Amino acid sequence: MEAFVNEECILCGLCADMCPEIFQLGEETAEVIVDEIPPEHQACCREAADSCPSDAIEINE
Repeated sequence: MEAFVNEECILCGLCADMCPEIFQLGEETAEVIVDEIPPEHQACCREAADSCPSDAIEINE
């Protein structure tokens, strides 16, 4: 599983708060800090994507 943050990101920080092992805030958007989402963090990553107010998180299974 991989995650990406697109340009719709508004830097609200929700993803980084929910799943800090996967997301951090960058200069212009949140950033994914791992190449492959480990199984133990996949549920958290999906929840962050579902909760994103700007729908900026894309997940590839």
